[in-house]
Amino acid sequence: PNITLLSYSEVVSVDGFVGNFNVKVRRKPRYVDEEKCVGCFECIEQCVYKTAKFPNEFDLGLGKRKPIYMPFPQAIPLVAVIDPETCIEFKTGHCKQTCVDACGDRDAIDFQQKEKIVDLDVGTIIVATGFHVFDAARMTNYSYGKLPGVYNALEVERLAASNGPTGGEIVLRDGRPPKAVAVVHCVGSRDEHYNTYCSKVCCMYSLKYAHLIRERTGARVYNFYMDMRANGKGYEEFYQRVASEQVGFVRGKPARVTDVAESPEEEGKLIIVVEDTLAGVNLRVPVDMVVLSTAMDPGDVDGLLASLHLDKTPDGFVKEYHLKINPTETAVKGVFVAGCAQSPKDITDTIAQAGAAAMSASMFLGSGEMTLNPLVAEVNPSLCRACDRCTDVCEFDAVHVDPEGLVASVDETACEGCGKCTVVCPTGAITVHQFTKPQIVASIDALAPKAVAP
Repeated sequence: PNITLLSYSEVVSVDGFVGNFNVKVRRKPRYVDEEKCVGCFECIEQCVYKTAKFPNEFDLGLGKRKPIYMPFPQAIPLVAVIDPETCIEFKTGHCKQTCVDACGDRDAIDFQQKEKIVDLDVGTIIVATGFHVFDAARMTNYSYGKLPGVYNALEVERLAASNGPTGGEIVLRDGRPPKAVAVVHCVGSRDEHYNTYCSKVCCMYSLKYAHLIRERTGARVYNFYMDMRANGKGYEEFYQRVASEQVGFVRGKPARVTDVAESPEEEGKLIIVVEDTLAGVNLRVPVDMVVLSTAMDPGDVDGLLASLHLDKTPDGFVKEYHLKINPTETAVKGVFVAGCAQSPKDITDTIAQAGAAAMSASMFLGSGEMTLNPLVAEVNPSLCRACDRCTDVCEFDAVHVDPEGLVASVDETACEGCGKCTVVCPTGAITVHQFTKPQIVASIDALAPKAVAP
């Protein structure tokens, strides 16, 4: 109850202030009525394409799907979607529409659905936009996208999943199980050319893949790492467990991945060229499969952040109000942040922060009222020249200039009383309550040491 899920949708714009936000949401057509579809899969089974033919986005192209399909296993809501780029009905208008016949009286399939914009009035907002997987093809020295035996971490995740394209079997693209596998840590992380920050999860999921590959294929597994960071509950113990499973660890960042053999044992293999910094030797390690443990990139949400008037950190994540004291709040009152939108996190930390953000947001909604800070800025209209300097420095988006009346005004619900606007105002038109210049001068006089007569 009280939860409305808008799937296959994206936020277009946000206006307003705490307690009175207006959010415009673009709802994309899925050509299947969510209210009527029961997730029976009959339309998918009866599609004119008897076998799946098109790359499955959820499986990162490792598996196939039909033009009508479920976005991913256990999707919520469990409703099919039609891809107009591959559906014969959209391309030619002459499909047999066997999916419609299979749906029968439910009549859930609607080829006439259109995109629509939905207006939502909300009191608070939580930004939880997640992250993007670093594009390993940017690091050309690792040959991702060029050599078929090089995979990124998410592709291996789908191979290892029981509902993945191979049913959980970890195999190469030609169906052979690998006999030797290299797991390369920090691909795109801790690198001055890409992302200088640590993505926090890469070490542990690299160990997970090493364990799964070793367990399911019996292959020799080598981890190439710079530093092993196992700083969570049970993480160090898992590292020790994997190390005891005869998994190899080489401290060093590989220089390149190549298929150019220099000896008979390297023929038909991928070669990891790396310096073992502990042993002080250069190595060439032949393997069948390379797993690139890719970094977490910030999500592509520049438009949303602009609508919300939120700032980003230098590495591209949403800037919180205070990293230690208010990690879920932002500079805009009523807007909160959670998960990897704020910084790279594992599932444990994401759930904890999401709960904190939800609790912070609910504090604004429970009573229907909110207490405002009395120490806010105020504009004297007779002195204001509408020069816009105050709006330029306000990081809370609390000051606005009326283009018709040519005078600034302050949104008291957003103002934090920091006083930046008063400093830059050339006419003294804007002041903070109880911090006017005469009051400040009087305070200084009261605190100043008094001259004592000899």
